[in-house]
Amino acid sequence: MKNKKYFFGWTNIKWFITEIGKQYGNSDSFFSKKRIESGIAFGVGQIGMIFFLAKKYETLGMSDVIMWASLEFAIAGYIVSQIQKEKKNESNENPPV
Repeated sequence: MKNKKYFFGWTNIKWFITEIGKQYGNSDSFFSKKRIESGIAFGVGQIGMIFFLAKKYETLGMSDVIMWASLEFAIAGYIVSQIQKEKKNESNENPPV
């Protein structure tokens, strides 16, 4: 009987933990420290905004909803802009041969 390999197997979990450790050490890591930290900040912000919306939706007016949606789009646009700027900087540093 063959052992099935699962995505969340012990080997992959060890690799993930090792890469996270490398991220905050001096070694090169598979993950980008800036992207991980900005992703966590974005997630915390989204949870806060959704919690606020869930608690206040009965008293929000149309202008409040429009401002909330505008802020959501502004944050998403900023995140995409930062990722694209990072990709552009990386491609300028390593031009194709």
